[in-house]
Amino acid sequence: MNNQRIMKSFILILICMAGSLPLLLAQNPTKEADYYPIVDIPIPGDIVLEVGGIEVLPGNRIAVSSRRGDIYIVEGAYTDDPDDDKWIPWAIGLHEVLGIAWKDGWLYATQRPEVTRMKDENGDWRADVFETVSSAWGINGDYHEYAFGSRHDKDGNIWVVLCLTGSGGASSDFRGWCVRVTPDGKMLPTTSGIRSPGGIGQNHLGDMFYCDNQGLWNGTSSIKPLPVGGFVGNPVGNKYYSLTDAIGEQPATPKSGSRIAIEREKIPQLIPPAAMFPHGKLSNSPTGIACDTTGKFGPFTNQLFVGEQTMSTVLRVALEKVNGVYQGAAFPFRGKFRSGNVAVRLGPDGSMFVGGTDRGWGARGGKRFALERCHFTGTIPFEVLEMKAKPDGFLITFTQEVDSNSAADIASYQMSAYTYIYQSGYGSPVVDKTTPSITSATVSSDRKSVRLKVDGLVKGNIHELNLPGVKNTKNESLLHSVGYYTLNEIPAK
Repeated sequence: MNNQRIMKSFILILICMAGSLPLLLAQNPTKEADYYPIVDIPIPGDIVLEVGGIEVLPGNRIAVSSRRGDIYIVEGAYTDDPDDDKWIPWAIGLHEVLGIAWKDGWLYATQRPEVTRMKDENGDWRADVFETVSSAWGINGDYHEYAFGSRHDKDGNIWVVLCLTGSGGASSDFRGWCVRVTPDGKMLPTTSGIRSPGGIGQNHLGDMFYCDNQGLWNGTSSIKPLPVGGFVGNPVGNKYYSLTDAIGEQPATPKSGSRIAIEREKIPQLIPPAAMFPHGKLSNSPTGIACDTTGKFGPFTNQLFVGEQTMSTVLRVALEKVNGVYQGAAFPFRGKFRSGNVAVRLGPDGSMFVGGTDRGWGARGGKRFALERCHFTGTIPFEVLEMKAKPDGFLITFTQEVDSNSAADIASYQMSAYTYIYQSGYGSPVVDKTTPSITSATVSSDRKSVRLKVDGLVKGNIHELNLPGVKNTKNESLLHSVGYYTLNEIPAK
């Protein structure tokens, strides 16, 4: 009798499970690899690469530079077959190449002491001619005196961000500055206030940005714009205003222990981070920057992709300008790269080349160095596309149509706001935490956006938005259900 009861109960459970199976399958989360798989590009065993820069070259080739000072040409990097790969040494024995750029048959390399250009004259993809373009900044033997270089801007300039000496002092000229190197070799002091950059790149409009790491005067890591004449927060290198009158007067020294939003009111030159990356949550050491201007890397056209060294990830950043100030949201994008990502470059076919090393800080990926290609499968993930500020909240757009019931339910959203201390000491805990109240969620007629009304917006703070309850029309959850919006300005309308 008992056995019969057990059997009946078992059959009933199976029937219930069968009836719920479609729903369970619909709610089964997808993986990043379903949309953006990663392909390893094998590195020959005799090469210690430690990728510092990647550039796209004619003929489906890429150039890869190493922190150890070498540059290689890689043929076959766009395919999934490692047998297609061919490595050619372009130049050996340079000094920590952390930026390469191709223009008019020349490969430009930003080394620690200078910008150099090289040319292959006999067609074997090995450099035959080496010329110094500029070496007009200071250098000593300090480990931290990195120099990250950009690709050329619309005027043919290369932008170089110079790390502080020891990441906290300034013992060499223009350490803690961004400078431009012109086509004729002049060095133009451009922006002050840099601490420890991890990479530099431009958006689709040609505006330049760099990533700065948590530390002195940086409560958390962030991506910052580099306007000519701006001051981006760390005053240690400001003594070099005495060497130039190119960008105006030296800014006042900020008050340690204050907040960036407060000090902005006192110091006109102070430029806030466009997007802060919460330490330990999203990023501990952001690096290279790439912008998808082709539309071939999925639905994120004109957005920025940022490498992450410690966490072995790539982030996504969607920016806007409010009252003339850059601000916007940062999102997780792709994890599980094999080493610490330093260089990020998008190819013309939409491939994202990513490379790096664990040297210095370690990296969760586990490999000492790696070179990888991430590509779009053509299937669009369900993601938050953009998060834009409104006078009384945010406009959230999605890559797919949302389920109206879930998206209109304020219980589907959670928000907190917080910031970091702006101080001369190292980093900062999370401070000034509040819980803004989401009072309504209105779904658009096309079901691709939701207008959130929020009480308690805080100027200058990160607004962390979690969307655990939002579903698409297939009852699927978001691939990444969190975004971090840095609210430098609240729009008037």
